[in-house]
Amino acid sequence: MNYSDTIDWLFTQLPMYQRIGAAAYKVNLSNTLKLINYLNEPQDSFKSVHVAGTNGKGSTSHMLASVLQDAGYKVGLYTSPHLKDFRERIKVNGKMIPKEEVVGFVEKHQPFFEENQLSFFEMTVGLAFDYFRKEKVDIGIIEVGLGGRLDSTNVIAPEVSVITNIGLDHTRFLGETMQEIASEKAGIIKTNIPVVIGETTSETKKVFQQKASEVSTDIAFVEKEKVSDYPSDLKGNYQKKNIKTAVATLALLQKKSWNVSEENIINGLLNVVSNTGLQGRWQVLQESPKVICDTAHNKEGLVLVMEQLQKEDFNKLHIVLGVVDDKNLEAILPLFPKEAIYYFCKPDVIRGLKVSVLRNKAKQFGLLGTSYNSVNEAYTEALNQSEKGDVIFIGGSTFVVAEVL
Repeated sequence: MNYSDTIDWLFTQLPMYQRIGAAAYKVNLSNTLKLINYLNEPQDSFKSVHVAGTNGKGSTSHMLASVLQDAGYKVGLYTSPHLKDFRERIKVNGKMIPKEEVVGFVEKHQPFFEENQLSFFEMTVGLAFDYFRKEKVDIGIIEVGLGGRLDSTNVIAPEVSVITNIGLDHTRFLGETMQEIASEKAGIIKTNIPVVIGETTSETKKVFQQKASEVSTDIAFVEKEKVSDYPSDLKGNYQKKNIKTAVATLALLQKKSWNVSEENIINGLLNVVSNTGLQGRWQVLQESPKVICDTAHNKEGLVLVMEQLQKEDFNKLHIVLGVVDDKNLEAILPLFPKEAIYYFCKPDVIRGLKVSVLRNKAKQFGLLGTSYNSVNEAYTEALNQSEKGDVIFIGGSTFVVAEVL
């Protein structure tokens, strides 16, 4: 197989949550444990940090990777989903895994994958861990895919565990209440491995405290701690919370003799994009008219993004909006401003919500605009209708942002 054939096989032969939803979610770690045993435990060959949370885990993971790279370490970074290229998920010092590594891994192990009916995510985790071992990384920053307790990444014994926050997302898998979701995320908390909690509510804090007590480990709640106001090239105001979480995590690594200086922290946070290639977080695509995209797609994330959008200076606001079909529209649509012109669209994935459904529901909340056949058609029309002093915002789904990028 060539690279294109390999990626097609990965995406279409076996279920993947981002494409098809519930059918891809596994209820135990048995397949992952079988896989890492078959691969001779690649996750044991490198140190790691494990990052979970409803929002901010991707940004926090990239911040940690950037700082550790600046400190001179060879850093593996595993995140999901990708925006444009599958290889974005697996990087070493900011460079994507080579195409030939992806092809070689799948060709070598395909009979095992098929025999054991491994999921897309299980195979991808195996590929990442195997590649990090091959590259002899000093540390891997490993972002949880979904939840925590049953996530395929939850087979590592990290230096530090991190949970950024809890929100009501993926409720069909993780639970209907904040406590239930917190319990799933708390599944990454392990015996004698310190854990950093970025944000809590009264309900979730108790869950984390109980879990930490059960496994006899130290827990740090950082939201009320005073941390220096580090600037970053990730410009969203909401990144301040992620910076605080990342800095607290780095402090624990320093206690474990990781050589990270104040200068490394400053430089790493200022160069996250250039060091790691992160995209889609309050990313300004052009000026005049100003075009901003952001991958926030649940209530907790969109609250922060919409607050920042309203602080922008503009004559008219244009919003290119599309979502996937598992979103609670009653929760997220009221967050969007009524005084904007909307360009409704459907992301080009199986789970994309029909544009007619989105437009009709949006109308109930006073959000008015026109439907378009594709994301790019909607974006093109927004550009055509905009003038120099206007702002165009693109969002609602990772997939909408990916199509524009």
